[in-house]
Amino acid sequence: MTIRLPDSGGTLRTYEPRTEPLAVTPGTPFTSRTVFSAAHVVADPYADVSPDSPAAVDWDATLAFRRHLWSHGLGVAEAMDTAQRGMGLDWAGAAELIRRSAAEAKSVGGLIACGVGTDQLPATEIGHPYSLAEIRAAYEEQLALVEESGAQAILMASRALAAVAKGPEDYLEVYGHLLRQASEPVILHWLGPMFDPALEGYWGATDLDAATRTFLDVIAAHPDKVDGIKVSLLDAQREIDIRRRLPQGVRCYTGDDFNYPELIAGDDQGFSHALLGIFDPLGPLAAEAVRVLDTGDVRGFRGLLDPTVELSRHLFQTPTRFYKTGVVFLAWLAGHQSHFTMVGGLQSARSLPHFAKAYELADGLGLFPDPKLAEERMKTLLSVYGVNQ
Repeated sequence: MTIRLPDSGGTLRTYEPRTEPLAVTPGTPFTSRTVFSAAHVVADPYADVSPDSPAAVDWDATLAFRRHLWSHGLGVAEAMDTAQRGMGLDWAGAAELIRRSAAEAKSVGGLIACGVGTDQLPATEIGHPYSLAEIRAAYEEQLALVEESGAQAILMASRALAAVAKGPEDYLEVYGHLLRQASEPVILHWLGPMFDPALEGYWGATDLDAATRTFLDVIAAHPDKVDGIKVSLLDAQREIDIRRRLPQGVRCYTGDDFNYPELIAGDDQGFSHALLGIFDPLGPLAAEAVRVLDTGDVRGFRGLLDPTVELSRHLFQTPTRFYKTGVVFLAWLAGHQSHFTMVGGLQSARSLPHFAKAYELADGLGLFPDPKLAEERMKTLLSVYGVNQ
């Protein structure tokens, strides 16, 4: 059987789908790395909503996908960028997601960490001068909910803080206050502007060397309250440099969806753990690779994970913030959900050639548990666009 797929130039070409999936099975927790997958949310396709309405979530399908990740030994990073936080999922929806996922994690013994931000501050007011006290209070509200749920907290970057901070001292004040208040060590998240343009100049400088110094100053002042950092700058060497400057005991969780195999494998001076959006579609394969790494087989680990980078770079291509569309698309093809509808209508954020390439790359990796189902769903999408097979 073959399928006709459009390339970036609009030309239809013939592709022969794979007939067998990659053979992977659920397994035990990892021993050499801590690995989180930032997980997407499944929209309710029957809800009568508009792109700017509060998100309508299919809770059963959303939680089922998290159980899928936990079954392979992966942790779940909840209510993060991959869950369309700030791109369709507002704070009310995120709070409900945190409560439900944390309870589900407790019931199955799954590892979970949840995003803490300031997105309950009205988006229309982001350009207005919030006080640092108001920003701290917003963070505090979300931190309290995450801690009450029993999950680990991930202190995410704040659009409101980026908009009003006058310099590094404001970041030191806000983060210092939150770290002193946190009951357990947190993960600090540095999300670059390629993922969210509103975060340009975070840590008080557009110069990344200066921003890095402030970031490290925050950690150095409170090393006992920082479990680790998540760096999402798509710059492998900068992550390595930051990793080598961390205080003893503070972990680096790579958020680099372009260079993750080499960063997780590490070098003679250390390695990164992982908190990655690409591990949403790669879950079983990524878990298999980390278990190989647990045995000390770096070559085998790279042999499994290196071939996935082309798919990841494709999904995360500019505009990077729309990578969630490809992630949900692949979840639909893989049978994790019955439809390709996203909160905020973001299923329209990528082109048909982009989807076709994502299907081909994922199929080539054996990511689809049922390749025939994936092929049929891809043909259905193609027919909507007027491509006859």
